[in-house]
Amino acid sequence: MKPDMFKNPVTILVGLGFPAQVRSVMDAYRHLAEWPTSFRDTAHCVAMKACQAALRGEIEAETARGLFAAFAAKHDLLAPETAAIAASRMRRDRDPHVQ
Repeated sequence: MKPDMFKNPVTILVGLGFPAQVRSVMDAYRHLAEWPTSFRDTAHCVAMKACQAALRGEIEAETARGLFAAFAAKHDLLAPETAAIAASRMRRDRDPHVQ
């Protein structure tokens, strides 16, 4: 496995809510670089610096992943887990009171 690959991808929502898997530090860096300048904040700055440090080999890819995931969570970009969606659908299918 490449040194910049994440053990588990971070699934974020892009565009009109389509899920995209961020599998490496470079993927995370690209998403951060494309983030509109007017929306950049401290979380963005920290995640961007972590990705740059990971690409230089100064920190582990998993550290950058954690900071990117925190950035994505702060900005409501994390996609819901498919297991949670499936469970909610199963509950709705069984319970006649849940619409």
